[in-house]
Order: sequence, then C-alpha cells, then structure tokens
Amino acid sequence: MRRGSLDELISPDDIGMSQIASYSAQAVLKDGTPVQIRALRASDEADMLAAIERTGSSSLQSRFFVMKRYFSEKERAFFMDVDFSNHVALAALVEEQGRLTIIGGGRYVVTDPGRAEMAFVVVDAWQGRGIGSLLLRHLIDIAQEHGMQELTAEVLSDNAPMRSVFAKSGFKPARSDDPRTVRLTLTLGSARPA
Repeated sequence: MRRGSLDELISPDDIGMSQIASYSAQAVLKDGTPVQIRALRASDEADMLAAIERTGSSSLQSRFFVMKRYFSEKERAFFMDVDFSNHVALAALVEEQGRLTIIGGGRYVVTDPGRAEMAFVVVDAWQGRGIGSLLLRHLIDIAQEHGMQELTAEVLSDNAPMRSVFAKSGFKPARSDDPRTVRLTLTLGSARPA
C-alpha cells in the first residue's frame, strides 16, 4: 500500500474515529470456529509480529510483493500507528491454546478524498477458511458507513485465492501500472459484500 500526505483528507470528527477505534464484532466460521474481528490496537504489536512469523514466505510475498520477513522501525510504526481516520486496520482473532491470537489482518489507507487502498494477510494455517472474506466484509461496511466512495486493491496476478475473495465482494478488474499485478476496484454504494 502506498502512503501519501494524508493529513488533511478526512477530519476524525467527520467519520466517528472513536467508534472505529473501538470496533469489535463476533463471527463464526463455516466450521463453527468463533472469531473476533476488532480494531487493531497499539498493544497488538507483539501478537502481530508473532502472526507474521507464522505466515509462510509465499503468503508474505503475496501481501508485500517482495520476499519480506522483517520490518524496519518505520514500517512497524506505519502498521501500528493507525489513526482510524485515514488508516483503518482490523485484526482477526481466535482462541488458540487458551488465549486469543491474531490470525489475520486487513486495512485500508485513504489515498485521495473518498478513495482508499486495501490489503490483507492471513496466517497460512487459517487460509481458505473465510478469514479474508470476513475482514473484507467488515472493512467495506466501515468504509461505506464513513463516506468512502471507492476501494482499491493491488493483487499479484497469480494470487487466485485473494482475487476470488475480492471478486465475490463485487470488486472489478481495472488497469494496473504493474504487469505483475491486477488492480481491483469497488465503487461503494452498490457494494454487496459476500
């Protein structure tokens, strides 16, 4: 995801920043596993890094478009300093070994007024179970409720599972500047999350 100068794009008062920052919802996967979808917290950094450690190289490359395992302080700050105005991030948590554990995350970053770019990552052991679709659905609802007009995502051309998740939620292919990726867009207002 690109990050530009977003200081004046949206006023936190305009979109209910505190409501998003305390966002939490319960869901159940098709296999009956309870999952919590909630706003990412500053205190989640260690758990988020642990989730990255449990995510395979191929999955991380699909998310970051390069082989990525470690993050600089600047990158970590970007991922954790979520203002819930121009940068909204959700975490998916399940109970593992008696404690809630982050197994995935999704976010959008406002790139222009009314437009935001999305990205997701799910721990390998939890892929294919609907976590990405769940995160996407919640982010679409938040974006729509708070005035976003268009959501976009850049996905590697060979990442068929993620392209399918976006397609099921109504995202359409658009022109991409990078031949390795497919740009997907969703115009909100007519969005029908899967």
